[in-house]
Amino acid sequence: MAVILGMGNPLLDISAEVTQETFDKYGLIPGNAILAEEKHQPLFKELAAKPDVLYVAGGATQNTIRVAQWMLQEPGKTAYMGCIGDDEFGKKLTDACKKDGVDCKYMIDKTTPTGACAVTIMNKERSLTTNLNAANNYKADHLRANMATCSAAKIVYSAGFFITVSPESMEIASNEMLKTGGTYCMNLSAPFIVQVPPFRAVIEKTLPLCDYLFGNETEARAYAEAVGWDTEDVEFIATRLSLVPMAGSKPYRKVVITQGADPTVVAIRGEVKKYPVAALPKEKLVDTNGAGDAFVGGFLAALSKGKDMEACCKAGTYSASVVIQHSGCTYPAKPDYTI
Repeated sequence: MAVILGMGNPLLDISAEVTQETFDKYGLIPGNAILAEEKHQPLFKELAAKPDVLYVAGGATQNTIRVAQWMLQEPGKTAYMGCIGDDEFGKKLTDACKKDGVDCKYMIDKTTPTGACAVTIMNKERSLTTNLNAANNYKADHLRANMATCSAAKIVYSAGFFITVSPESMEIASNEMLKTGGTYCMNLSAPFIVQVPPFRAVIEKTLPLCDYLFGNETEARAYAEAVGWDTEDVEFIATRLSLVPMAGSKPYRKVVITQGADPTVVAIRGEVKKYPVAALPKEKLVDTNGAGDAFVGGFLAALSKGKDMEACCKAGTYSASVVIQHSGCTYPAKPDYTI
């Protein structure tokens, strides 16, 4: 049975290099992630027409689970739930997960196409524009039908993006972890998740059940601004988030905030520690798409083996450093790393 279960929005990444003109035309911001509006629809066709276009299995949670599986190198140690369409994109996602050894439990919506994410890359920095499509139609009933997988998992993880789709599923899974003594993990994922009041409300409702909260410095600052904390100090923000009371007899929450090449900030019970990130020569950087997801993948793989915070951060830093040397959330056949 899988020890790590991910629940999220499965997307096929349509990735290509673009110019400032494309960023300006569609109002894109480097490092940002947004849901596609009507004005963004032509972008998907534009990328698909480019000679350097790449199609890569994506979706934040799915990236994390595939990286965790790669780090563990034991088929079936991870599982994933989300909704895809009955189409070519859906088949590409299924094949990618199977090849990686992930136990895929997709809900299939025969009436809606598989979700896609336009990954626009400029100067090695990415911007993400998502058409959720079928991913938006995931239903908690599918989780209930696969509850045995959830109950058996030691760790359940969802990126904050899943809040826009099925907060009910997150509530069921986080409560199940409370019941079984498992670990529930969540990611802030993008500024808009913390800025939109109904989405932020789900984060706040889930925090008492959340053992590990991940995010990056931009998302942490966006959260602080949204709740009126009047600070940009990442360590202070992580500290406050670590002090939100836990449900039942759960241990204290660990808040893990990555800062690109700067040290990772970890706050537990109001105490902050920083874990260094090994410097990567600029010329080795290909693109940052999937870096944060890959960090969490390596981190959770180490956590599932009972490793301490330092070892988890080290594994996360390693997997992120590999992914940013490849286009999209991809990696070599085997990691040069033993957890």
